[in-house]
Amino acid sequence: MENFIAYNPTTLHFGRDVLRTLGQTVNRYGKKVLLVYGKGSIKKNGLYDEVLKQLESIGAEVYEYGGIRSNPVVQDVDAAAAIGRENMVDVILAVGGGSVIDSAKVISVAIPVEIPAWDFFSRRAMPRSAVPLIAVLTLAATGTEMNQFAVLSNHEAEVKGSIGSPLIFPKHSFLDPQLTIPVPRNYTAYGIADLIAHALEAYFGKGEDATLTDRFVFSIIREAMEYGPALLDDLSNYELRAKIMFAATMALNGMTMYGRASGEWGVHSIGHILSLIYDVPHGASLTIVYPAWMRLLRDRIPHRLAQLGENLFNVRDPEETISRFEDFFRRIECPVRLKEATGDQANPEEIFRVMVSNKAATYVHKLDHDDYRKIIELMM
Repeated sequence: MENFIAYNPTTLHFGRDVLRTLGQTVNRYGKKVLLVYGKGSIKKNGLYDEVLKQLESIGAEVYEYGGIRSNPVVQDVDAAAAIGRENMVDVILAVGGGSVIDSAKVISVAIPVEIPAWDFFSRRAMPRSAVPLIAVLTLAATGTEMNQFAVLSNHEAEVKGSIGSPLIFPKHSFLDPQLTIPVPRNYTAYGIADLIAHALEAYFGKGEDATLTDRFVFSIIREAMEYGPALLDDLSNYELRAKIMFAATMALNGMTMYGRASGEWGVHSIGHILSLIYDVPHGASLTIVYPAWMRLLRDRIPHRLAQLGENLFNVRDPEETISRFEDFFRRIECPVRLKEATGDQANPEEIFRVMVSNKAATYVHKLDHDDYRKIIELMM
């Protein structure tokens, strides 16, 4: 087991009707609020009005930035940060899924400085201070509501990059499973896939003797595999929504990393490329990449695949373990081959070029250029 520090400063408000205390929570940080949200779903389902009612109850002065995309881009962050900077906001309130909260995290560290937000991703600058962030989550998937990471795309640079800083932990996150009920079947499935991928990328990280942490991983994945298909058959079921929402948060709030030196984020880095080039939904990109990545690494990490299969499927053969994952992804109607998501649009040479320029999958189990070509072939 590797040495580790357990730290998570986010206060999690979980359960039915927790938004009743949103206004008083925001009020702890100030009256000038930058409200950040996506393309309008919160206005259609009434959440926008509920949030404004909470803010009006404290006499808040509200500035808005709407239109965050499902694969968020740095241009929106710069535009929102300019609004926050100009109006000297006290607090940011992000209402939406992972793309909105990730964007708000970067906005929080961009407001105090007069530099492009992408400078944090290119490592030309490091976050030094942040405007407090409060999140209201509407999609169970990314775990961003309780961690210190954010991902954005820069199409001009052909990069989908990530940053991590203790400064971008949300101060508070509100998780009411009722808010995820409007999420359609396909994006509910992509969220289930995303939380499984987060658990796996901790499991395949550096630090294999973290046995209790491995059991956390197995439990999270089993939770998703047991209740995920049931939820897809009953999308309005509060209890099932709650189980998946809780699992998604636990999959990436640090708990699955205790006793490990690092995670293995190679699959995410390749998935980001598919999203960057072809706008493949994030969770769908992971169900395409993960079986291919495991097959590529099958003979390099057979013991980890065997242990995974034994604990999840009662099998020890690595190939059988991979096939069981594919079967599950198909069961929840997620793609397992790139052509299922893009049709004939996918270009192996274009994917290879962007993988090389992004130095994709250079984490614990580093991939070289021959590996890139092989994994692209396995994804097709």
